[in-house]
This record gives sequence, C-alpha cells and structure tokens, in this order.
Amino acid sequence: METPGSQSSLHRANLERVVRAVRMAGSLTQAEIARGTGLSAATVSNIVRELKEGGTVEVTPTSAGGRRARSVSLSPEAGIVLGVDFGHTHLRVAVGNLAHQVLAEESEPLDVDASYADGFGRAETLVERLIVTTGIDRKKVVGVGLGVPGPIDVESGTLGSTAILPGWTGINPSDELAARLGVPVYVDNDANLGALGEMVWGSGRGVRDLAYIKVASGVGAGLVIAGRIYRGPGGTAGEIGHITLDEAGPVCRCGNRGCLETFTAARYVLPLLQPSHGSDLTMERVVQLAREGDPGCRRVVADVGRHVGSGVANLCNLLNPSRVVLGGDLAEAGELVLAPIRESVSRYAIPSAARQLSVLPGALGGRAEVLGALALVLNEMGDSTLLESALPSTTPAFT
Repeated sequence: METPGSQSSLHRANLERVVRAVRMAGSLTQAEIARGTGLSAATVSNIVRELKEGGTVEVTPTSAGGRRARSVSLSPEAGIVLGVDFGHTHLRVAVGNLAHQVLAEESEPLDVDASYADGFGRAETLVERLIVTTGIDRKKVVGVGLGVPGPIDVESGTLGSTAILPGWTGINPSDELAARLGVPVYVDNDANLGALGEMVWGSGRGVRDLAYIKVASGVGAGLVIAGRIYRGPGGTAGEIGHITLDEAGPVCRCGNRGCLETFTAARYVLPLLQPSHGSDLTMERVVQLAREGDPGCRRVVADVGRHVGSGVANLCNLLNPSRVVLGGDLAEAGELVLAPIRESVSRYAIPSAARQLSVLPGALGGRAEVLGALALVLNEMGDSTLLESALPSTTPAFT
C-alpha cells in the first residue's frame, strides 16, 4: 500500500499526469508535456524513458519551432477503443487505438426510431465484424464510446426526452451495450460527441472554448468550455434547438411554439421545397442543389443559416466562445450557409463577442460523431490500467 505523500505515491501521480496529458492530446513533445503538467523538463524526461521501457509510450523524432524535439504518444499496443454512433438514419462504428489512430470504420442505414433492440443488435454485429476485420485482440479493448441522438439524463443514464426516441423509453443505452459487449461503455448525445471529434481531429483543434452546432432531424449544440464538454447538471446543456424565435410560430415536438428547430431542422424545412422538388428530397440533396445554383434551395439554405445565426448569437452573448463549428449535412453548403450565420451573429450578438468569434464548417463531415465517441473513451478512461500493465513492479496500484 502506498502512503499518501510518500515518494512512491508522488512518483505514481507524476506518471499519471504525463500519461493523461499524452492520452488527451494524442501526441506531445516533451517540452509541451512539461508546460502542460508543470513538471520539470528533467522529471518529464525520466518519466518518458520509464514509460517507454514499459511499453506504454512511443517516442519519435520531430521538430518544434525549427528545433529537433521528441514526440511522445501512447503505444498503439497500449489499448483499443471503439466508437458507436446512432443517428436517426444510420449506424456508424469505428475502431481506434490510444495513439489517436483510427484503424477502421463502417456504417450502414438504420431507422433508429423503429426498435432499440434491433439497433443494439446491429451495433453488436458491426462491432464484431470490425474486430475480426482489423484482427485486434478483444482483450485490449478498454472501452466503447456511444452516441445517441438525444440528451442523456445524468442521474438515470436514460434518454432525457421520450419525444426524440419514443422506442427507447426507459432504456439505459450504456448498460444495454455494455451487457452485449462486456466492456465499459461511455455514452453522450451526438452533438457533444461531434464537438469532441472536431476538437481532437477537426476544425476545433487548438481551441478551448467552442460550440459545435449540428442541424439534422433536430438542432443541438455541443459546448466546450475551458477544454471540456459542458453538459449541465441534468445533461441537457446545448439544446439550442429549443430557443424561442417566434412565440406564434409552428408547434415544436417539445410542446412549445416557434423554437429554432421549427425553422431549421430537416423535418420542417424539406416540406417547403417538396411541391417543386419532389417528396423524396433530403437535406443532403438540398445542399447539393443549392451549390449547383438552384434558387429555391439557395434561399432555404440562406434562411436556415440566418435562423441558426440567431441561436449562435445567443450563445455568444451567454458563453462568448471563440469558435463555432457547423456540422451535419448543412455544413457542406459552405459560404451559402456560413455567411448568413455570420450576418445574424454580427447583427444580434454583443459586438465584442462577435468580433472574437470564428464560424467554420466541420472538417469531419458525418464522421464527427463516431470519432467523438472514440475521443469520449480517451477522455473518460483512467490511467491506472495502463500503468499497472506496463509498470507493475515500480508503480503498484492504490489499494
């Protein structure tokens, strides 16, 4: 047993600080580790050498500021993470390692509203198929990140809104998938995972305060404050789609009138164009036609952008993020939607907040949520397992 404050417990704490810093970032130079952890360069050098000898990290030559440096990342053999993303019309699964390398991805159509049992059964099948395809050792899987298209109740772990996925009422998604796969499962809503994915791999890299806006069958925002996802005490932070724009507007599925979602989500927008463009129209197709110059589609995309911009302006006034990343099919419209968003922000946000804000399209497209699911595991998993397997003789676990 380690005594708190002893030399061995201090060493253990320093090991965990270094591993955590590398795990969260993917790779860091030793100088970056020292700055981020507050440890001395000599201490970091000794710890990195110890972790390398134990097989926990890999060190490769690199350059920083024109000088030679050493980049530290977790060993690809240190562990495997899985990501599962349930969209309203798709299921996507990814396999990655602790070095932030994506090893395989696969997706298939799925009506997630139909049956939770069918959805989880197909997720289990797709996970097993990717494990076989990649040839990974199941024993190395340290966790699964799970994304669902709705808010998760923090206390119960169930979906917080039965109006979004009525067929999932009373279901705890984390427990359901963990029982099938036999490994820890971390769950969050799709907007939060999109924010994580873009922060680690995409348009949010290097930013500590951002909002990821996803416009699809609903409208949600993943909020990153001081480098961490902000969920709120009940898990419903970021439900930007239910900001009221017009008290006399259409009735929303939440029961209120004139929510942002009723002016921007696909279920409300597509009927505006179906008389002239056909009943099989999708938001992806609307964006494509808008890019090709279709006047009706360009008008609808611009209107959606202006409405989304009103919601973003509210976020600016409340949270003052430095970046907003637009995800979902709408992001593919580029400046056709981004320019109206910026216009509304400029009009309705506090000028100082608007000046500091950059609005960018997501870099990951439809992959943002499943990559965010991988990042969720990397964020939530502990470091003890990594250290115990690599350094059992020198850093015993707490008991």
